[in-house]
Amino acid sequence: MEVHLPPGTTIGYVLQTWHPFLPKLPIEDADRHMILRVVGPCWTCGCSTDTNFEVKTLDESRSVGCISKQLLQEALMDADGFGLQFPLDLDVRVKAVLLGATFLIDYMFFEK
Repeated sequence: MEVHLPPGTTIGYVLQTWHPFLPKLPIEDADRHMILRVVGPCWTCGCSTDTNFEVKTLDESRSVGCISKQLLQEALMDADGFGLQFPLDLDVRVKAVLLGATFLIDYMFFEK
């Protein structure tokens, strides 16, 4: 997925890599350099709790944020609820790409 801001100016990419058990989404900048990785849970149903996709460093040794499908909010409303956490000092373009990754995760795992 390409993320543009403003329209026509690519600021980053969200990719999907194959893994037998875990959804993994590398986050790349406009120059196609990998900067972060989003790693999802083995099971994305989340029947009783929020479903969390961790935003990790490249080597996946440290979590720097989280994209979460919020079950309680969805139970109370007729809309999907997502939370997005990241460091305040993260580049604004990377924040926008993570927001794009949130939309992609919703489409890939939670929409019928």
